[in-house]
Amino acid sequence: MIALFVACAMFWAGFEQTGASLSLFAERHTDRVIFGWEMPTGWLQGVNRPSSSSSAPVFAAIWVTLGKRNMDPSAPFKFGLGLILMGVGFFVMFIAARYVVMGEQVLPTWLMLTYLFHTFGELCLSPVGLSSMTKLAPARFVGQVMGLWFLATAIGNNLAGKFSGDFDPDNLPTMPGQFLYLFWWGVIGGVVLLVLTPFIKKLMVGVK
Repeated sequence: MIALFVACAMFWAGFEQTGASLSLFAERHTDRVIFGWEMPTGWLQGVNRPSSSSSAPVFAAIWVTLGKRNMDPSAPFKFGLGLILMGVGFFVMFIAARYVVMGEQVLPTWLMLTYLFHTFGELCLSPVGLSSMTKLAPARFVGQVMGLWFLATAIGNNLAGKFSGDFDPDNLPTMPGQFLYLFWWGVIGGVVLLVLTPFIKKLMVGVK
């Protein structure tokens, strides 16, 4: 449960850049003009909801199909995959930021692709985490454990604020490096969790 708690906090620290550094990027460095009409900055944040709704049945079908073949990945493996997907989303932003440093505005498709990767990561982690924590908790402590789960989310949001506080959209040369930091934050965390998965599975004593 500790491993899942840490991974959850790390994930939301990156994911919640949606309302912070990524929104600043959308407002100041994204070409949102379509046939003379300027798309409101906040609209790009809405990409997550429809992509999540349309992708959730696909991910559920994948896990069910793998489960029938006794190949369903364990919770820590899915968490690791979710962190890596979140990191890959920031690598997309790293590339977009390099174009901005060269004096260009980028298309909204860069942010949309980032949000898509983040949505895939969320689907690997969020519903799986809720299920896993209730299964791992002793019956009389389920309520307290769910509180701890949401505490991990709160810590992740706090970290997201600290990361975005260091983000200066007007200091263009530093922007690619800031997005690259979040890429490594997700990928290194995810890889470490994948490496630890066999050990964590033993501690889960059969809980899936």
